[in-house]
Amino acid sequence: MEKLAEIGVFGGSGFYKFLDDIEEVKVETPYGMPSDNIFLGKIGEHKVAFLPRHGRNHTILPHLINYRANVWAMKEIGCTRVISPCAAGSLQKHVEPGHFVICDQFVDWTDGRKSTFFEGPIVTHPSPAETYCPELRSLAIKTAKDLGITVHEQGTVVVINGPRFSTKAESKFFTNQGWEVINMTAFPEAYLVKEMDMCPLNISLITDYDAGLVGDVPPVSHHEVIKVFNNNVANLKKLLFTMIENIPAQRLNCHCAETKKSSQM
Repeated sequence: MEKLAEIGVFGGSGFYKFLDDIEEVKVETPYGMPSDNIFLGKIGEHKVAFLPRHGRNHTILPHLINYRANVWAMKEIGCTRVISPCAAGSLQKHVEPGHFVICDQFVDWTDGRKSTFFEGPIVTHPSPAETYCPELRSLAIKTAKDLGITVHEQGTVVVINGPRFSTKAESKFFTNQGWEVINMTAFPEAYLVKEMDMCPLNISLITDYDAGLVGDVPPVSHHEVIKVFNNNVANLKKLLFTMIENIPAQRLNCHCAETKKSSQM
């Protein structure tokens, strides 16, 4: 397939429309159909692809998303960078609803998800030690600060299976580990992006305090998640548009393009 885009964006809860002047394309993959068609547009000098990970009508639950198909489709149309904004909960008081976290680590607490493209016969072990692209992380942090958006420069996201939220006991455990963010889609999405030699970036928009940080605040509800997310969509779009305009054409300060090569036995 011809190169249709350079930068991919996965959309999540409450974030279904990103580009206005768009072309819609259907991409078939060896792993089945992606969550939806891909919407193509332009930001600055960059051709951008947007794919709603839950489908445009939010019909696909987190544990049922075909992550491999979604990521493969982004690679197939030519993307070299993939940005994953997502609604997320906070596990720490200082990470408040409305804040952004540019995560640098993840903890996989999911079960049964297809989480790799490498199933033989060549033995391949991509390292997740530094999953997220340092070049994109630095640019996202700088852009958020320039725009006056409250941003946390680091954070660990623990990814639960969903669709249920955490119990108070689970939430307390995650908080006690010192992790900052909880979400249902950050794994295996970013890791699969890395496996395909693309640059992954997580932007977590904090919408709630998970299970109420064990009694300190009200527990999370889907209604409140969407309410806070919608109130901050303008900031998210501003961050994404400004950041994407300033992404350099060439990847100079990361090794994401060498992931597969450096992982084979």
